[in-house]
Amino acid sequence: MSKDVPREPEQLRKLFIGGLSFETTDESLRAHFEQWGTLTDCVVMRDPNSKRSRGFGFVTYSSVQEVDAAMSARPHKVDGRVVEPKRAVSREDSNRPGAHITVKKIFVGGIKEDTEESHLRDYFQQFGKIEVIDIMTDRNTGKKRGFAFVTFDDHDSVDRIVIQKYHTINSHNCEVRKALTKQEMQSAGMGMRGGRSSGSGRPYDYDRGFNQGGRGRYGDGPYNGNGGDGGGYGGGSNNGGGYGRPGRF
Repeated sequence: MSKDVPREPEQLRKLFIGGLSFETTDESLRAHFEQWGTLTDCVVMRDPNSKRSRGFGFVTYSSVQEVDAAMSARPHKVDGRVVEPKRAVSREDSNRPGAHITVKKIFVGGIKEDTEESHLRDYFQQFGKIEVIDIMTDRNTGKKRGFAFVTFDDHDSVDRIVIQKYHTINSHNCEVRKALTKQEMQSAGMGMRGGRSSGSGRPYDYDRGFNQGGRGRYGDGPYNGNGGDGGGYGGGSNNGGGYGRPGRF
């Protein structure tokens, strides 16, 4: 890559690699993933005292296009073991609800009244194959409630979307987050405070649209950013046993 062309942000070029064999080294990890591009960094995370592998690592490519190529080549097998690559979560995002949960559905908040399914499809299909789009309406009046859910066929589509901070749909800025069921929220230890759930696997605040009060832009539900699951890959803190990499990231 030309030195005159600035690289894309490092966070967008980085992959977390989970499920590594304890025999995998920096060298064997690099040898595998450099098949899809130039690596600017590659490391297997180790216990600082025993130096034993912690079973995960990071690879950083020189471009997002190379990251996309590597993710498109899944499944990956390193040293005879199938590993789990994911787009690395930034330190800033590592404590957000569900940051490290793998899902195929997103919550899209703040959409306009005149936003139709076609607007959502036209925008989000750039990230991957869409399976279902569900624009939520009031069950009594039929009026749109200002949010929707979009389901993809691959969790990597969701990971790509939530890395991007802002999304403009139908000429309006929207906030997009992973859509988590009540069970997923609880499994991440997010301290649910009660409330209604449809009981059908729908995201926890399905019946708590953001025009119904509560704290935060989207009401007093999981989408207001309260809580967190403690540390996590890509983060700088290892509180809660996360996968942070202090100093270098």
